[in-house]
Amino acid sequence: MKITIRMLPILLVLAGLDAGLALAQQTDAPHLEKRGAATQLVVDGKPFLILGGELRNSSSSNLDYMKPIWPRLEAMGLNTVVTPLSWELIEPQEGTFDFSLVDGLIDQARAAHERIVFLWLASWKNGMSSYAPVWVKEDTNRFPREMEFGRPVEILSPLGKATEQADARAFAALMRHIKQVDGSQHTVLMMQVENEVGVLGDSRDHSPAANAAFDGDVPAKLTAYLQAHRATLYPDLRELWDANGDKTSGTWTDVFGNSERADEVFMAWQYGSYIQAVAAAGKAEYDIPMYVNTWLEGETTPPGQYPSGGPEPRVYDVWKAAGSSIDIYSPDLYASDFIAWCRRYHREGNPLFMPETRGDAAGAANVFYALGEEAGIGISPFGIDTEANMYAQSGKPDPLAASYHLIGEIEPLLLEHQSAGDVRGFTLDRDHSTVDFAMSGYTLHVSLDNIFGGQAKSGFGLIMAMGKDEFLGAGEGFRVTFTPRPESGPQVGIGAITEGKFENGNWIPGRRLNGDEDDQGNFWRFAPRSETIEKITLYRYTQ
Repeated sequence: MKITIRMLPILLVLAGLDAGLALAQQTDAPHLEKRGAATQLVVDGKPFLILGGELRNSSSSNLDYMKPIWPRLEAMGLNTVVTPLSWELIEPQEGTFDFSLVDGLIDQARAAHERIVFLWLASWKNGMSSYAPVWVKEDTNRFPREMEFGRPVEILSPLGKATEQADARAFAALMRHIKQVDGSQHTVLMMQVENEVGVLGDSRDHSPAANAAFDGDVPAKLTAYLQAHRATLYPDLRELWDANGDKTSGTWTDVFGNSERADEVFMAWQYGSYIQAVAAAGKAEYDIPMYVNTWLEGETTPPGQYPSGGPEPRVYDVWKAAGSSIDIYSPDLYASDFIAWCRRYHREGNPLFMPETRGDAAGAANVFYALGEEAGIGISPFGIDTEANMYAQSGKPDPLAASYHLIGEIEPLLLEHQSAGDVRGFTLDRDHSTVDFAMSGYTLHVSLDNIFGGQAKSGFGLIMAMGKDEFLGAGEGFRVTFTPRPESGPQVGIGAITEGKFENGNWIPGRRLNGDEDDQGNFWRFAPRSETIEKITLYRYTQ
């Protein structure tokens, strides 16, 4: 095409539009997006699954210490490292910021082809205040402590406005810097704001400021939220409010009673308000997803034996009422009842992200349930550097690494099926050996594998519907039978089972598993001790 002088202004405008679009796509920050049946993390315009691991608390405080760790994490199949970043190292003197550690960690992550989720360890970590700068710790007048049983403890009070403002200023400075150095590359995906907050040792703060607030009126913002969301409140909170007359005004004792549970609601409001303010200051500088994590305890454990006021399920709504800057409420899930706790946190408006959990064989199994059944955006076993080092030295295969590599192969498909709502994940053991679900015109009966008289001790996996009479599965130690829905009419048989793998998104078929491997056409089997990906096609026939 011949370009004339008259055409130049039009071409320049079009070029500007193209450049603007390219820049917008390049600088589109990581964010959460509702896509079909799932809320997903979107990075560089595409959904992203966090196959992560959290470092031990002090590992990332020294760049030289981290150098040999990165290659091991990459070899495990991780795509994201969850790493602490402490206030004391970022702002060693008030108003003086040092971001050399931040820059070094980002550079190391890029070299290892990893993403980062930073943990802002500032006012609190595991209920205590050990990561605050010394200039904060030593000035107890300006930065007041909580009081328990008449004495101050090493926990900063969330009622300290100067503390909140100092924390927020530092976090805002950090987020401004991250945007400057990473806003176009998106190495940093999300931020955790504080860590496992709450009062340890007592059910609430008994400092003079806290006592005055507790004897004062419950904020109208909280009671208005309770009224507006009554139908969806967590049952424990609704029952506590109901038991005290559903009051919409009055003191904390008037509205929630005189109990440890009322103390916990009060502290949830104080911590929630403080941390929402810190997160808001950070988001004003760089708006990427922000979450808080939770030290979990049983429903009957008294507050104070765990951090009272942290975002436990029963006070999740109190945190939500305090603000909207926290995007995800996350469980640190080490409890044995993995499935029940996942369901408590995966609720409307709150996708499942698990920043701390078990690694090793337990994590290898649980990742299938979390990402499959609960459409999780990611999972991150704790102490991942220790696990990587242990298996590297022993020479033994790491089951978590096997799961991560396998899920990494099917990640695009899994994200697509999360959105479509037609993926199911499961874990099985001798006490919970079966699960049934409907999918694509069939009832699937999944059970522990059992062949030639030997039953697997455990099994795990996920299954996706690929089309009419076709499914894809991944995992180990289980078997599947199919019943047509409705059961009347043509029967179903196994046409073919093919083992395979994905390379760059392309299916590479391997062995055909018809015979002993599918128990003579009776089951779709995933043998124990070896994670595999398999496709099955079914056929219909009449008797």
